Amino acid sequence: MSLIHALTLRSDRLIRLSLGAPRGKEFKKQNGRKSRQSRSRLGVLAGTLCVVYCVVFGKLIFLGLQPQVDTTSIPAGPAMASRPDILDRNGELLATDIRTFSMYAEPIKMVDVDDTIEKLTKVFPNLDRKSTYRKLSDKRSHFVWLERQLTPKQQGEILALGLPAIGFRPEVKRFYPGGRTAAHILGYVDIDNRGVAGMEKYLDTQGLSDLTAAGLASSEPLEPVKLSIDLRVQNIVHDVVAAAPATYEAQSAGAVILDVHTGEVLAMASAPDFDPNDPQSDVKGWLNRMTNGTDEMGSVFKTFSMAMAFDTDTVKLTDTFDAGTPLHYGGFTIHDDRDVPRRVLTVPEIFRYSSNVGTAKMMEKVGMANQRAYLTRFGLLSKMTTELPEVKMPSQPKVWKMINSLTAAFGHGVATTPMQTAVAGAALIDDGKLIEPTFLPRTQEQAESTEKIVVKQSTSDVIKFLFKLNGEQGSGKFADVAGYHVGGKTGTANKVIHGVYSHKLSFNSFLAAFPIDHPKYVVLSFIDQPLTGVHNLNLAAETAAPMVHDIVARAAPLLGVQPDFGSALVASY
Repeated sequence: MSLIHALTLRSDRLIRLSLGAPRGKEFKKQNGRKSRQSRSRLGVLAGTLCVVYCVVFGKLIFLGLQPQVDTTSIPAGPAMASRPDILDRNGELLATDIRTFSMYAEPIKMVDVDDTIEKLTKVFPNLDRKSTYRKLSDKRSHFVWLERQLTPKQQGEILALGLPAIGFRPEVKRFYPGGRTAAHILGYVDIDNRGVAGMEKYLDTQGLSDLTAAGLASSEPLEPVKLSIDLRVQNIVHDVVAAAPATYEAQSAGAVILDVHTGEVLAMASAPDFDPNDPQSDVKGWLNRMTNGTDEMGSVFKTFSMAMAFDTDTVKLTDTFDAGTPLHYGGFTIHDDRDVPRRVLTVPEIFRYSSNVGTAKMMEKVGMANQRAYLTRFGLLSKMTTELPEVKMPSQPKVWKMINSLTAAFGHGVATTPMQTAVAGAALIDDGKLIEPTFLPRTQEQAESTEKIVVKQSTSDVIKFLFKLNGEQGSGKFADVAGYHVGGKTGTANKVIHGVYSHKLSFNSFLAAFPIDHPKYVVLSFIDQPLTGVHNLNLAAETAAPMVHDIVARAAPLLGVQPDFGSALVASY
């Protein structure tokens, strides 16, 4: 056995030698080197796995520390910024922000586009299917708006559908409690709560939009903005103006009430109008004709012609002018309405009967240079300055000739906005003090610091006398209200249709002040192209003047004007 064992051992040794196997220490050394390499590789692998797990674990910890995100309360960006409440002069709410929700989708997470659209149309029947399908089918998109500013009912119905990848984002919606009542004053905002028109746009120009764009606007309530508007009076003016187009079968109408001593706009309305809560539904009503529409004001301009004639001392109240025959000048004929006496007229009679011929002859004495200088001084040839962005530039002849001067004397050839006409009229009955109009509160002391004297006080006294005379004995008597003594001047201007003056269509206006003995307020009304009335050409006395009557009768008591039933008729100046 020992021999066999010895042979076996020798045989194994020979085999190992023939195969080149390491011997002794060499074999042990090589095994040790391989073991160290294996351990090194395992260490690298373990270290790598540890780093990966540490990164994942750290990320999970980071995410776990973040606040929970709820799709129903994703904080909005600039669109969430609050706008200030807008109040009337007495603190009544005119505009405010209300919280609402808008619906969005995440197309990248959308499961079944067709099913989603089918269910959405149950809540929104007018949903644009093609547009919505394109939005939801774009798998590269993470966010798309579907519907903005939902009602609570709509949001509840969508939530009940349980649609995946549909969420809601809180926003603010501008709300106007009075609807159309002060639409052209307040203006409106767009879907992102940015001011588009009116005082809303004005607020944005005062820095609100810049803060919002910079992301610095706050969602916290801002300090309310108070306007000069008296909501009670605004309701009255709006009622009268809104009814006028139907009453007189006219294209449009408007009116304004100004505080003579401060220039504050207490009420203003223009029709057609719109609902600022849904402005897109009444696009034709966007135009504010009181400040952004110009028309020839007709015989209302005789007020300014009289003022400049007296102020330059070229005409006295006792002067007379022959209005017995038409005035011919450069191939043009200036004539009077059939109700004007064909004879020599005194200056008060020229105003009371509204004689074009008499006024034109007065302007010949004043001179074209003086006329243009005074019209500029009154602010009737330049763009009016006020807070509202919607203000139109008046128009005038490109080249002034004598015939332009004569026709402008009675309100043809120069087109102004009704508002700037009212402002100029206020100056003439307030001792000649021209005050820029404002839709913001202003004290009399503040107004006096910016006023401009445009005529002498004696001139203003004459204009008040003429207003009172016409209000009691002339065309203005249709606006008079017992106890409140409304005085003023009517204007019936032929409309220019395709470059030619129409003999049937007119722009009618009435510039008034009350109480005329001590004027506090100016009212101007207009009615465009009325088709009712007893005359072939519908007169301002039958249309615009009754509008002022209806406004003053209701508004004067609210404005604190005490009625006076003791004043006698005008006898002499």
